[in-house]
Amino acid sequence: MELSDNIRILRKNWLVIVALTILGIGGMLAYTSTRTPIYQSSSTVFVSTQGGSTTAELQQGSSFTQARINTYVGLVNTPVVLDPVARELGLQETGAQLSSRVKASAALNSTLITIVVEDADAALAAEIANAVAQSLAAVVPQLEPEADDGSSPVRLSRVRDAQAADRPSSPNMPLNLTLGTLIGLAAGIGTAVLRTALDNRVRTPRDVERVTGAPGIGAIAFDKRAKERPLIVHADPLSTRAESFRALRTNLQFLDVGERSSFVVTSSIPTEGKSTTAINLAIALADAGKRVALVDTDLRKPKVAEYLGIEGGAGLTDVLIGRAQVNEVMLPWGGRSFYVLPAGKIPPNPSELLGSARMNALLEMLERDFDVVLCDAPPLLPVTDAAVLARTTSGALMVVAAGRTTKHQLTGASEALATAGAKLAGFIMCMVPTRGPDSYHAGYGCGYGHGYREAPVKGTRGAQRRQRSRKTAVTVSTDVRGFEESGLGARRNSRETRRDS
Repeated sequence: MELSDNIRILRKNWLVIVALTILGIGGMLAYTSTRTPIYQSSSTVFVSTQGGSTTAELQQGSSFTQARINTYVGLVNTPVVLDPVARELGLQETGAQLSSRVKASAALNSTLITIVVEDADAALAAEIANAVAQSLAAVVPQLEPEADDGSSPVRLSRVRDAQAADRPSSPNMPLNLTLGTLIGLAAGIGTAVLRTALDNRVRTPRDVERVTGAPGIGAIAFDKRAKERPLIVHADPLSTRAESFRALRTNLQFLDVGERSSFVVTSSIPTEGKSTTAINLAIALADAGKRVALVDTDLRKPKVAEYLGIEGGAGLTDVLIGRAQVNEVMLPWGGRSFYVLPAGKIPPNPSELLGSARMNALLEMLERDFDVVLCDAPPLLPVTDAAVLARTTSGALMVVAAGRTTKHQLTGASEALATAGAKLAGFIMCMVPTRGPDSYHAGYGCGYGHGYREAPVKGTRGAQRRQRSRKTAVTVSTDVRGFEESGLGARRNSRETRRDS
C-alpha cells in the first residue's frame, strides 16, 4: 500500500476519526470529572547511627544504615508501624487497610526515607504522613539490637514534615485528556483501516486494474440527475458528465484493437449504466465526425430504443433470422453520422443468435461501413451473451460502477470473458464522484465543462478573460477532433485500402 492510499483512507474516513477522537476526549473528561480528588503529602525521615568517634566507626555506621535502609522502607507498610497511627488519629480503618494509601521509598546510596500518603482530605493526608514517620522512628530502635550501653545503634529523625497539598494529585486532567485524545485517535484510525480492509466494493481505477489487469480508458462523472437526462452528451453537452464521455472518446484511440473496430459494452451486473454509457459514447464519437453504428445486442432487456425514442419493434432479431435486411431496420438518429440497430423482438434463444455465423457476418459488414461499431450487451454474470459476442469483436469494454460493484462480481465477470476466450479491452468507471478522496475527474480530464457556460458581459475585464478562454477551448477542441480523425478513421481507411487491393 502506497502513501497516497493511506492518505486516501484518512481523507475518506475523517469523520469517523474525528468522531471517535471526540468520543475519546469526552469519555475521559466524563471519567475524570466523576473521580474523587486525591491529595498527596510526603514526609522525610533521616536514618543515622549513634555513637562512633573515629572516622572508621562513622564509615562503618554509614554502611550499616545503607545496608538496612531497604528493611526500614519495608517496615512502613507493616501493622507494627501503621496500627499505632490508626489509633492515634482515630481512623475508622486498620493498619492493613491504611497501607494501601501509604508508600515509602529511598534513593540509592541514601539514608533518607520518603513517606507518601494519599487521601481525599489534604489535611488528613499530611497528618497521616507525619504520624507514620513518627511511628517508624519509634518502632525501628525497638527492633534493632541494643548496644553495650543499652541504647539503640540506629536513630530516625524527621527532617521534613508533611504539609497539606494545595491541589489534588489525581485525577490529572491534562494527562487524562491527552490519553483520551490518543486513544480516540488510535481507535478512529484503526476503524478506518478496518473499514477499508473489509470494504469489498470497487472504488478506484486501481482496484479494477488489480482485479482485471485491463487498462482504464475513462471515468464518467456522477450526475444525480442522470435518470432525468440519460443522453447527457445530446441534452447538455457542456456538463461535467458530457465532458467525461468526450474524454472517453479520446482515450478510446489508444486501445490496441488490431484490425477490427467493434466493441461490446457490458458490465458485471445490471444497473451499472452500460446502456447509457454505450449511447453517449456513440453520440460523442459521431460528434467527432465518426460514422458510428450502435447495435442493441441485449436481446433480453433492450433499452437502446427506449432511451433514443425510436421504434424498436423490428431490429437485430429480424436480421439474424433472415426476416429483414439491415438497411430496412437500421435507423439514423440525431442528424449525425450515427445509426442505430434496435434489438427487435425478444427471442427465446439470445445466446445462440449472438454466437451464430450470421451475427459474425453482420459485424464484419458493419465494420466495413462504419468507423466504430458499439454493441450494447447484457451483463456478464447473469447470462453469457456478452462473453459469446465479445469473441467476434475487438473486445469488451466493461462498465464498472464506482462504489457499487464488488470485487467478487468483477472477478466473476473477468473470468466469464476469459472462459469464453474473449478479450477485455478496457474498463470504464461510471458514477465516479466529482468530489472527495475517490474523485478522479481531474486525472481523466473531466470537470471543465461548466467553465464555458457563462455568457460574457460586455465591457468587463472578466468578460474579456472568459472570451479568451472560449477561443482557447475552441482551438483545443479542433485539435482533439483532428487527432481523433487520425485514429479510428485511419484504421477504417487502411481496411478500405486492403479491401480494394
